[in-house]
Amino acid sequence: MRTKITIIGAGIAGLTAALALLRGGWRVRVYEQAPVLGEVGAGITLSSGAGNGLAALGLGENLLAASLPVPDIAFVHFRTGELLAGSFDNTAPRDFGFAKARHIHRADLHAILLAGVRALDAEAVVTGARLVSIENGGEEVTAHFADGATATADALIAADGARSTVRRHVFGDDHPEFAGQIAFRCLIPRAEAAPFMGAGNAVVSIGAGRIFNRYVIRGGDLVNVIGIARSDRWRQEGWSTPATPDEFAAEFAGFHPDVLGLIRRAPAKTLIKWGLFARPRVKDWSCGRVLHIGDAAHPMLPFLGLGAATAIEDGIMLARALALTPDITAAFEKFQRARAERVETVRTESIRQGEIIQAANPDSGELRHSPSQQAEIFSYDPLTAPI
Repeated sequence: MRTKITIIGAGIAGLTAALALLRGGWRVRVYEQAPVLGEVGAGITLSSGAGNGLAALGLGENLLAASLPVPDIAFVHFRTGELLAGSFDNTAPRDFGFAKARHIHRADLHAILLAGVRALDAEAVVTGARLVSIENGGEEVTAHFADGATATADALIAADGARSTVRRHVFGDDHPEFAGQIAFRCLIPRAEAAPFMGAGNAVVSIGAGRIFNRYVIRGGDLVNVIGIARSDRWRQEGWSTPATPDEFAAEFAGFHPDVLGLIRRAPAKTLIKWGLFARPRVKDWSCGRVLHIGDAAHPMLPFLGLGAATAIEDGIMLARALALTPDITAAFEKFQRARAERVETVRTESIRQGEIIQAANPDSGELRHSPSQQAEIFSYDPLTAPI
């Protein structure tokens, strides 16, 4: 067996890295602070490259069964529903497998990744392990947890999200700034949403500092809804503050009746809100034998929907870098060099996409030239990208 690696965080980045490393013969332990790994989150986009990468890790059949191909999305005027870009012909897209992006419930992707990891090592994931500090020096790294347990390994991978505990211990507080955006999210059963789905399965309503996105997941049985609006009424960072349909509707006053109808159908148990916070770029993703991946390394705003995809890419390319370079610190440096341009492109284009789709004038025509229309952003392949 090869060198042992500790991973902090059993999210998409952490589990992808664990699966890729286990398949490469590494000894891996993943530590997750949540006591139970359950069904959380909503719909996400799985890019073609990320899908191909996970298929190469043995998950292809299960992922295809659990996801739907992303149709030709209709971008419409927020008030009139008039088509601005894309197409309304998106009800039954052809299924090209992983040749195109797919929509999937985050919980389904997470469950498939977790099952893949546990199939290789039933003890690989440890829950209820809240990290409190790390010792990073010499030839090993030790993680200390709230219950007094410790884990010593030859390397530690921080996959613990945008508010990374590891990053704070290694680099200090990063002082996130409110991005002036508030987001709402919910899942609506298709039967409840049906009267407001006449424009097809995937529609983005844009304008006046606001965007409302909805598409179907889980075989079309659920409608994933997310609305993002410019706002100065937020001060604390958080991911899951309960919200009400009235609050949601107030932020999207003046939108098309289909949008407001969906908002009124939002189930209280799944409707949440949160503020978007921007963090400065992490110049060095590694320090000694500690490496940051996913949101812990490159947090980004959600306007391109590629956060999960870049986390998956990180996990796959990290395993490739370690396979090519036995020296861990050298492999970490090689990994960052290979990934830096890609994630910076996604980060900056996500910001630009948000600016375009929330423009004061949705009739400007600029949307037709937005990052979301650039196929190469979504086709990046972590299996073949140079390292």
